[in-house]
Amino acid sequence: MGAQLQHIAGRVWIYPHDPDPDAIRPSVALIADDRGSVLVDAGNGPEHAYAVQHAITEAGLPAPKWLVYTHHHWDHTWGACAWDDLTVVAHASAVPLLAAEAERPWSHRYLHDQVEAIPKLGPSFRARALAVPDWTGFRIRVPEQTFTDTITLPPGVVLHHVGGNHAPDSLVVTVPDSRVILLGDCFYPPPYHLRAHGDTIDHALVKRLLAERHSWYIDAHSPPRRRSEALAESG
Repeated sequence: MGAQLQHIAGRVWIYPHDPDPDAIRPSVALIADDRGSVLVDAGNGPEHAYAVQHAITEAGLPAPKWLVYTHHHWDHTWGACAWDDLTVVAHASAVPLLAAEAERPWSHRYLHDQVEAIPKLGPSFRARALAVPDWTGFRIRVPEQTFTDTITLPPGVVLHHVGGNHAPDSLVVTVPDSRVILLGDCFYPPPYHLRAHGDTIDHALVKRLLAERHSWYIDAHSPPRRRSEALAESG
């Protein structure tokens, strides 16, 4: 049985992340709206997406109409093939990155061969194998709607591109009426296989985001934090 949605504030709900770091299973957010909800990130594979769908139905919340990628990394996008009739929205720079990923011959054999060739891919690619046990029908969805700086979706959800070292297409999602900001992985260091000695979190970006004074700060691989908690952790 999957997890249940957790209500954060106002219209914002979270399907919580998996605390097991080997799973690489981030949280997924739902911004509920009768005009069509906004889903933030797709899950790390179809099974994750189906669990989120079940939780939305169980909670009696409006079905999503838009799917926002906080960035192009697999654990935030690979569940998209399980979401029908949603418009996928992302920063424009995600399009060529995901188009290139979609051309790769994903399978368990391909994952194994890539790890043999590049051992630092091991943690990520082993998690991908767990996330997608069956590749039947799997595909990577390239965004249908893009933007370059800031865009506001019809339910009053604001997307703003921040970039950064983790992924060039990183964006943050703000829900002004709920005083919540969804961060994805924007302030994280580069992915493990690309990380250099001394790479750390983007403290300048964290400081800038905290200055916006939202009530809740939610990244994809940690429990939701109130602003006071985020401030304390940032030093």
